[in-house]
Amino acid sequence: MANDDNAVKFTRRDFLEASSGALAIAGVGPVASAAAAAQEKAAKTDANYSDRAKSDPGPTNSVLDAQNPSGFNPPSTDAGGVQTFKYPFSFGHKRLHSGGWSREVTQRELAVSKTMAGVDMRLTAGGIRELHWHTAAEWAFMLYGNARITGLDNDGKSFVQDVHENDLWYFPTGIPHSIQGLGPDGAEFLLVFDDGNFSEYATVLLSDWMAHTPKDVLAKNFGVPESALANLPKEELFIFQSALPGPLEADLKVSAGARGLSPIDFGFRTSQMPVTKKTKGGEVRIVDSNNFKISKTISAAIVTVHPGGIRELHWHQNADEWQYYFAGKGRMTVFATGARARTMDFQTGDVGYVQQTLPHYIENTGDTDLKFLEMFKAPVYQDLSLSEWLTHTPPQLVMAHMNIDKATLDKIPRDEIVIMPE
Repeated sequence: MANDDNAVKFTRRDFLEASSGALAIAGVGPVASAAAAAQEKAAKTDANYSDRAKSDPGPTNSVLDAQNPSGFNPPSTDAGGVQTFKYPFSFGHKRLHSGGWSREVTQRELAVSKTMAGVDMRLTAGGIRELHWHTAAEWAFMLYGNARITGLDNDGKSFVQDVHENDLWYFPTGIPHSIQGLGPDGAEFLLVFDDGNFSEYATVLLSDWMAHTPKDVLAKNFGVPESALANLPKEELFIFQSALPGPLEADLKVSAGARGLSPIDFGFRTSQMPVTKKTKGGEVRIVDSNNFKISKTISAAIVTVHPGGIRELHWHQNADEWQYYFAGKGRMTVFATGARARTMDFQTGDVGYVQQTLPHYIENTGDTDLKFLEMFKAPVYQDLSLSEWLTHTPPQLVMAHMNIDKATLDKIPRDEIVIMPE
C-alpha cells in the first residue's frame, strides 16, 4: 500500500545482557544459521519437546515472562537467531528537569535500529523544551495534552502553532524550534529522528551556545552593553519551568513582525484527514510527503488493530520500519533469510524495529485496540502484502509452491487488506 514477590528483579543490565546474547547469535553466518535452524526444528518435532522440556524450575522473573510469552515459550515456527527488535521506553534513563523529562531509545539501546531513533518527552504546563535545533530531522506525535510549538523557516519567517493529542509536527534538519506545555496539564509526545545514532544530549541549545560564547562577542553581536547580558544562563536549560504563554493570536502577531508568518505548515492534524484504509479488523492513516508536504525524510502509518485482528503479512521495500506501540498489546514475528524467524511481544511504550524488506505481521493479542506507529526514513510510504503478491502471480505457479488447491487460492484476498479480517 502506498501512501510477583518471588520474582527476581529484572534490571536494565539484565535486558542489555540478554540483548547482547541475541546479537551474538545474529552474527553467525548464513550456513551456521541454517544449520542451527535445522537442529532447532528437529528438536521441536522430537518427543522430548514436551511441557517438561519447556519448564523453567530455576530463578525467573515471572512478571517479565508473563509479559513476553513468545520468548518464554516461543511458537514452534520460530527458528535460528534473529537480532533483538524490541526495547521498552520503560528501560530508558529518564532525564528529569524542573519543567518535565525525557528518555530515549537509540541504536545504543536497540542495536538493530540504525536508521531512526526516538525520544519520549513530557512537559508540564508552562514547561519549555528550550530553543534549539538538531542535526537530524524531527517528526513528532502528540500522545497527551496540549503544547505550543515555534519555528523559523529558511527565509527567517516565524511559525507558531498549538498542537493537541494525535497531532504531528516536522522540523527539518537545522530548523530552530521550541516546544512548550500548555494548560491544563502540559503534554507528552514522541519525537522520532531520521538517524539511529541520534541523541538528545547532542543538540544545539540556545542556552549552551550563549554560555560558551565570550560576553564581549555577544555584546557586539547584539549591539547591547555587556552588562545587559550578566544574567545569561551559565549552563544548558534543556527543559525548564516557566509561566504559561499568552493567547496564540498574540504570539502570532508579535512573531510575524514586518516579514509576516511562514507560509510553511510544520504541523499536521491527523484528526482532520480521512482514514486511508478501514476494515472490520481496524484502520490505518498514512502520513507522508504526499499529504504532509514538509515531511521530506520521514513517512508514517498510524495503525489501529481491533481485538482478534492482524496487520497482515507484508514487507516494506524502501526503508527499515521503526515502531512505537501506544495502546494495547500484540505480538510480531519477523522472518529473516537462512530459515530464521523470531516472535516478540509488545506492550504500550515499547519500540519495535524491522529491517528493510523483512516479512512480518503484527497481531492484536489483547482485548482492547492495539495502536502503534510505523515509521520510515523515506519521503513516501511503501509496502507489499503477501496476499496481494500471491493473487497477482500465475495460479499454477502459486499452487505448485504452496501445495494448495485452486479453491483455497481463490479465497485469498486479491487486494491488499492491510488489517484482517476485511
